[in-house]
Amino acid sequence: MPEIDATARSPWQRAIGDDFDRLHPRLHAYFSAIDPGRVGRGEGTFDRVGTPRRWFWPALAVLQRRRILFPVWEQDVPFTIENRSDAGALRAVRTFHLHGGVRVMVDIVTFDGSALIDRLGDGGRLRARLAAEVVDGELRLVSTSTHWGRMRIPFAPRVRLAERFDEAAGRQHVALTLESPVFGRVYEYSGFFDYRIEAE
Repeated sequence: MPEIDATARSPWQRAIGDDFDRLHPRLHAYFSAIDPGRVGRGEGTFDRVGTPRRWFWPALAVLQRRRILFPVWEQDVPFTIENRSDAGALRAVRTFHLHGGVRVMVDIVTFDGSALIDRLGDGGRLRARLAAEVVDGELRLVSTSTHWGRMRIPFAPRVRLAERFDEAAGRQHVALTLESPVFGRVYEYSGFFDYRIEAE
C-alpha cells in the first residue's frame, strides 16, 4: 500500500489520528489541510481579550512587538483569522480590532511525530509543545513545555485551548487561557466565529 504524503494531512490530523473522526463534523474544515490556492477565513467577536493584571503588561508589551500577545483587557473585540497550509504546516494570522488599534497574532503549527509544535510570533522563537485530545466532539490542547529559541522556559504559564462547535449558536467557539502555577490565570481570550474555506 503506498504511503500517504504527510503534507496532504494537517498537523492536527496527524496528531490525533483516528480520533479526528470524533470531532464535531463542523470542525473538520478548520482542522484539515487546506488545498493550495485556498484559504480558511473566519470572522467573529471575542467576549474578552487579555488580562486585567496590569503588572503583567510590561512582559506582554515585549511579546506584542513579536506579534504574540498584547497588553490589553478588552471586551467585545471583533477579530478575523486566516489559515493556510504549507508543506504539512498550518500558518494562522489572527487580527484583533482593539480599541487602541489593530493588533496581529501569528503562529505556525507543525507535528514532529509525537506532538504538536506551535511556533508563535515573528520568527517563531517562542515554541509551545502541545498535547491534543478529542472530548465530546471538541478539540482540547494543553502545553507540556515552552521554549524560547533553544532555552526551555521553566514555570512558563500553561496554555489551554478548546475549540468546539456550538449547536445552539450555530457557530464555532474558541477559548484560550494561560495559567500560571503561582499567579493563576494571566491571559485569555474566548469567543464565537464563523469559518469557511474559499479561493485566495
